[in-house]
Amino acid sequence: MTITPDIREFYRATEPGPALVCTDPQDRKYYIDFSTVRGGEIIDKLKNKITFFMPDRPTCALFTGHIGCGKSTELLRLKMELEKAGFHVVYFASSEDLELTDVDIVDVLLAIASRISESLETIQLTQTSKLKDLLQGASRILNADIQGFKTKFPIPTVGEVGISGQGDNFTLSLGIGEITAKLKQDASLRQKLNQFLGPQKQQLLDAINQELIEPAIMKLKAQGKHGLVAIVDNLDRLDNSPKPSGTPQQENLFVDQGEYLTKLNCHLVYTLPLALKFSNSYGMLTQRFEDPKVLPMVPVRSQDGKEHQAGMALLRQMVLARAFPDLDEQQRLDAISLIFDSPDTLDRLCQISGGHVRDLLKLLNTWIMEEMKFPLHRQTLEKVIQSCQQDMTMPISDQEWELLRQVKVSQKVNDDTGYQHLIRSRFVFEYRDNGKVWFEVNPMIAESGEM
Repeated sequence: MTITPDIREFYRATEPGPALVCTDPQDRKYYIDFSTVRGGEIIDKLKNKITFFMPDRPTCALFTGHIGCGKSTELLRLKMELEKAGFHVVYFASSEDLELTDVDIVDVLLAIASRISESLETIQLTQTSKLKDLLQGASRILNADIQGFKTKFPIPTVGEVGISGQGDNFTLSLGIGEITAKLKQDASLRQKLNQFLGPQKQQLLDAINQELIEPAIMKLKAQGKHGLVAIVDNLDRLDNSPKPSGTPQQENLFVDQGEYLTKLNCHLVYTLPLALKFSNSYGMLTQRFEDPKVLPMVPVRSQDGKEHQAGMALLRQMVLARAFPDLDEQQRLDAISLIFDSPDTLDRLCQISGGHVRDLLKLLNTWIMEEMKFPLHRQTLEKVIQSCQQDMTMPISDQEWELLRQVKVSQKVNDDTGYQHLIRSRFVFEYRDNGKVWFEVNPMIAESGEM
């Protein structure tokens, strides 16, 4: 077989930002299943709880891991698997609806309700007076505060709002769409909304359940569906600045207000900031939710420091699949010399990434832009690594260097604020294999000469 890789196609295929959508035929060719080296089939466990153990009862799960480790790709795979099993699935990236530096429980509930109603536009619901009243009240409060705006927010009235926009039916997608778009841009309006709806969050929750979710599930089941699942991605990116009460935002939402996140009467999956696993409030978090499912790094080394052969093999395939999506595994390995100056150069790329999928793709993408032709050379890779090291190590304080040295020796992370920062900043990675859990300093930092 004659293989002619195209440097521009390889560059586009290695963009680090977009998550793979497994329902897309091309993305499916790029997808590599890392579950065998990440501590098990996490997505299968999430799916089985919904589809096998509790299909007719609401469930709530938390899913976490380092930003960029592949959570969105896995959640989109979960969406596909649940839809195959007969569930209606609403997946959305919360960062599109929420300002993640300033989020309250009301914002999350409204975003979920809006996305669910938007996905069910063909289903007509009745008896939506509670939701309509709450939206009318919120609209009046907001309109009273924006006299200088050219256009005011729409106050929902019968006939304006409805799943189909007809009669007495009601849709949050029409009733809240313009409001949430403006709220994301204006902190003062978010404050006004939460001052009004915050004390009524139980009434809001009851209205969403009774007038949207429960009737929708009945209609879905009448159409042959098994139930409704909402997957709320990107809440793991929630900023941890303090709320006016002084409580950090992540803790405020998932611990102090976590009870409300669990009470929507459908199946729910939320992404959780990984740092909360290492906070003093983690015990309280697990009183509200089941233990979060963690998506760790792909191991490049075993806990004893030796090369993790299975992890490295899968990372090689992840890189090569972007160049040769139509070849099988062995054919890709046989074609390494068409992309890299040596197999060792590909291994160097995988090792320095620490098994962080997005970081690996970012390095590779930058490297391709530097060279612009095949084969890619080790010397250029080292220059890219050096530049990234400088950017990453520059803000590290003396205290953080000391914590990093402790992690290097102990392979553990404690429930300490300093360690939480190391996790949030991707200075330290978590690995799981054969029932073992350990932590390693990001190889990019470990090789910087400061350790």
